[in-house]
Amino acid sequence: MLAGILSQARRNNARDDITGALLVRHDLYLQLIEGPDAAIDALFGLIAADDRHCDVALLLARGAEDRMFPGWAMLDDEMPSMAWSVEQVADGAIEAAPPEALLGVFARIAAEGRVPPADAG
Repeated sequence: MLAGILSQARRNNARDDITGALLVRHDLYLQLIEGPDAAIDALFGLIAADDRHCDVALLLARGAEDRMFPGWAMLDDEMPSMAWSVEQVADGAIEAAPPEALLGVFARIAAEGRVPPADAG
């Protein structure tokens, strides 16, 4: 199911000038979405209404001058275990995390400088 969601997201995001990253772990999905405000609002509405997603929560919304993932219609990566333990996630660490901690996880992935494959947008 995840592969299908990513494939659809990459097509639609490229069309809508949206970039970002989806970090996946067995107990957690954490996504960063970048692009025009109206496009992001529309996308978030679709994600929240899609029954393939559960417990969708907006943790941070703010503008940025530069994109972290400008070449990626949607990067996908297994979330590093060092970010939060399974126990921390279960205890609400993600919801309680300050913006810097949330963005820091994505910044580490962005700093790797991975080049998107041709089909990743």
